[in-house]
Amino acid sequence: MADMPGYFRTCFHTGRLACLALLVAGGIVLQILACALYNNWWPMLTVIMYVILPMPLMFFAGSDTSSLYSESGSCWLEATKFLTGASTVGSIAIPIILKHAGVIGWGAMALELSSFFVFVLSILTYLGMSSEDDGYSMF
Repeated sequence: MADMPGYFRTCFHTGRLACLALLVAGGIVLQILACALYNNWWPMLTVIMYVILPMPLMFFAGSDTSSLYSESGSCWLEATKFLTGASTVGSIAIPIILKHAGVIGWGAMALELSSFFVFVLSILTYLGMSSEDDGYSMF
């Protein structure tokens, strides 16, 4: 990528950033559609988990995301992994529990779960973009 002209590299980075923005916007639209189409706003409970999900990573892991993929003896890093995993499971479990309780229908549950997977895809895309270069890192 170093042999490309600067204007082409900038255009390429802007396109990747626009794709990331479209993924996040698509996840938000699916989240709202799950509630608005069925006139039932209980599926918005998963938004709480989406807000809680990055908190342990921001507070305990900092900017070193490579340590999340390795074995370490740090109890703070282990707590970060546990809390992030619990929030992820909660994001999947809330729509399933609401469907099991008869509060939402199959369509709302499907839209909620598809919203979750779009958000996961956007997070993985962001991590891939930030590992390739330092142009999009948070810290």
